[in-house]
Amino acid sequence: MKKITLVLSMVLFTVAGAFAQIEKPVTWAYSAKKVSKTEAIIYLKATIDDRWHIYSQNVKDGGPVKTTFTFTPSKDFSLVGKTIEPKAIVKYESTFKMNVSYFEKSVIFQQKIKLNKAATVVKGVVEFMVCNDKQCLPPEEVEFSIPVK
Repeated sequence: MKKITLVLSMVLFTVAGAFAQIEKPVTWAYSAKKVSKTEAIIYLKATIDDRWHIYSQNVKDGGPVKTTFTFTPSKDFSLVGKTIEPKAIVKYESTFKMNVSYFEKSVIFQQKIKLNKAATVVKGVVEFMVCNDKQCLPPEEVEFSIPVK
């Protein structure tokens, strides 16, 4: 009897696990465009599902996890300035008891680089947090690798 209960329990949990979905409301796409022989712009685009949003790079301490780009150092290129973003939506969120800046639907971040070599690959990690009006998902880190030709 114990074996039957154990087997039935395992089957039940396996079936339940198959129906559980991991929410991934943000997808990332990357590209690069040379603007001269020695400069390029890296584009990092987040596409965000309806009713979700990701936070700006400029969120104050004490709020949600802000979007952060960490570029892997390379002799092939150097960063020029900071990663720029478009104007964000600013709204009070009671969860954090403060005004926060965020993006809905999609957002394109841009990073200018100075090229020390004609072609390279820009690698790094983006960390971000996504929320909707009911919940926030844990911060996520996504690696990227962007060829510049």
